[in-house]
Amino acid sequence: MPRRSGLLTAITAVVLAMGVPAWACGDAPAFGTASESGHSHAASAPKAAKSSAVKNVELLGTLPEAQGAISVNFLQYSRPNRDVMIVAGEFGLKSYDITADPARPRLLSEISMPGMWEMEDTELDPERKLIFLARDPRAFGGTTATGKSGVYIVDAADPAKLTTLTFVEIPAGHTTSCVNACRYLWTGGPAKASHMPADWGGRPVWVTDVRDPRNPKVFPNPIDTARNDGKTDYAHDVQVDADGVAWVSGRGGVRGYWTDGLRFDPVQRKLRRATAVDPVPFAGGGISELSATSKFLHNSYRPVGRKVLDGPDIGAWGNGQTVFATEENFADGCAADGVLVISSLKGSYGGEGWRSTPEKPYRLSTIGTWSVAGQEGSDPSSGDCSAHYFDVRGKVLAQSFYGQGTRFLDISDPSRPKQVGYFRPADARSWQPLWHRGLLFVADNARGVDILKFTGGKGHDS
Repeated sequence: MPRRSGLLTAITAVVLAMGVPAWACGDAPAFGTASESGHSHAASAPKAAKSSAVKNVELLGTLPEAQGAISVNFLQYSRPNRDVMIVAGEFGLKSYDITADPARPRLLSEISMPGMWEMEDTELDPERKLIFLARDPRAFGGTTATGKSGVYIVDAADPAKLTTLTFVEIPAGHTTSCVNACRYLWTGGPAKASHMPADWGGRPVWVTDVRDPRNPKVFPNPIDTARNDGKTDYAHDVQVDADGVAWVSGRGGVRGYWTDGLRFDPVQRKLRRATAVDPVPFAGGGISELSATSKFLHNSYRPVGRKVLDGPDIGAWGNGQTVFATEENFADGCAADGVLVISSLKGSYGGEGWRSTPEKPYRLSTIGTWSVAGQEGSDPSSGDCSAHYFDVRGKVLAQSFYGQGTRFLDISDPSRPKQVGYFRPADARSWQPLWHRGLLFVADNARGVDILKFTGGKGHDS
């Protein structure tokens, strides 16, 4: 979906009403033309659904004032005791106090940035109370070819007085993620700029030292290059698992890196020191094209360590041997749209994902997949069905599927994910769900923030 501000907002509203496609996270081809597979596909505009569908979910509250929401996250404060929700969106940034009642957030502060893009999966430093906002080159009317990208660093030490510390220009800016306890940022995407190498398919990851948040330092050489069977391509987002492995998802699959400690490098075949700037490959690789036709992986999750119970039963599937990833792909209709893919990491610990080529491709073994197409609770008139962000609590994975709303899946057996609940309002545009205090907070780009209570069981408070 495109960024909007001022006149653009009105134009976008007309476009949506006409049913013209709105563009997701990559480059948009001209209206009426077919686009390449992957993250650059057109997300079908949400049509006027004839009805809503809800099962095993209770809506506790909605924040329509946060329309344009892209991501949601939380900060905790001890003096005084406060639980604060942070919402990033096309409007900029908002903080809400949810201490007394998480279903009734109270606005504390905001930074107005109309036209800001894209800030998916906005990350926070819980210790230093910092917020990192990725600026996509398409923000404020820019383009992927020539627009400015980077990261705004916001001080949230006082959540009632959000303050921008600085903006650092970075060659990437679709998402930015914390590594090594938020002392460094890994920033990736979107499609390449006009001055970047012609053989690149998208922007890789750049590393920024934010140990001094007022004076960040960007390292010149990108990492996670050659990710798509040897081709440098679009690195979309990074999730760090409970063991400290940073998983980079994008076109070509999902690959994990150690970012600290003395580690064995399976590519260089030697023991060496891992750092945020020079990480050591761990495991991962491409996903079978039969499971994810576009080869574009949007985000991932590996249940391990303190999070090992937030995932499949380990007795049957092993400790840390599964990785969940979403494919974002917008095809005509709904049947071929992006899916949730669960893969096995077995056989990928020898650097196979880094040696993959078109002639000798390496692919992770697929355990299971799940698509919203044709599922109970779906709107058959909508083609806006791609998978997007998800979050796991206990054996329940909650996932956004754009116009098909938020879905709740039992993932005890990852070979057969089972839908156990759904929340699809008629005007759904679900982008990111996040569990907090036993509730699910959903950043919905059309509705604002929905606060949901799942009543189907199999979870635990987090």
